[in-house]
Amino acid sequence: MKVEASAFSPASIGNLGVGFDILGQSFVGPGDRATVRRTQSKQVHIAAIRNSAFALPMDAAKNTAGAGLIALQQALNLPFGFEIELDKGIAFGSGMGGSAASCVAALVAANALLDEPVAPEALYPFALDGEAVASGGRHGDNVGAMLLGGIVLATAEHLVRVTAPAEWHCVVVHPDAVLETRRAREALKGAYAIGDFVAQSANLALVLAGCQHGDANLVRAGLRDVLVEPRRAPLIAGFAQVKQAALDHGAMGASISGAGPSVFAWFESRAAAEAAAPAMHAGFASVNCVSESFVSPLNGPAARVL
Repeated sequence: MKVEASAFSPASIGNLGVGFDILGQSFVGPGDRATVRRTQSKQVHIAAIRNSAFALPMDAAKNTAGAGLIALQQALNLPFGFEIELDKGIAFGSGMGGSAASCVAALVAANALLDEPVAPEALYPFALDGEAVASGGRHGDNVGAMLLGGIVLATAEHLVRVTAPAEWHCVVVHPDAVLETRRAREALKGAYAIGDFVAQSANLALVLAGCQHGDANLVRAGLRDVLVEPRRAPLIAGFAQVKQAALDHGAMGASISGAGPSVFAWFESRAAAEAAAPAMHAGFASVNCVSESFVSPLNGPAARVL
């Protein structure tokens, strides 16, 4: 019987522009690590959180990783509890799924300690419970992509892996800035025109069909966020310049990663993505903001036991 396991969860792009709260993509680069131990007590306890520039909750019920394991423990009526140590590798408020990654890494590690481990999809409800602690709602775009890897359609009850051509790559550029998810959600309040919902639905359909058929022209026609991006873009200094730099270098589309301030763009090859990254950096530099970038296949990795 294993009593300790560690797992790594990659970062992710939430929303992917056209799929607010339901479409996400994992990518190669930063991630969170969780070490979980079985304990005789039925309680969930957070023993340590390292490498975080911001104070994160040590109360398990208020921490995404702790809340996810509490939900797992209660749902399976486990006769033991868990102790968690988190090593953060995703910056706070970066729009790269940091809160989700801690939760998913902890769940994947805890799953390895079960007498009968479950499939990654079975961890999804518990990941939603954990994510709700940070975002205020059960949003599956980040946790779904981390659990299955790559592009994932995540509804309230279902996870659907969406496979893209192997040569398609993305660039994620993260500026040295913080934009908290709750603040970014405040920007979305207000009325929306029904025509915008129709347009966004059409764009989402085009992106999904383009990935399925390997048709870059369909993705290029659809990867345009007409609902969320216009309201959040003013919160991100340099966003317009970064997006335009990506499009000028042949991106199929570009938008805000999650709640921001990171920006992502999709390209038809790794070479095109790598060529665009310096220009996207320059977009943030134009507003005196340093940034770092990550290049990854769209079919990114899933969380894994180490």
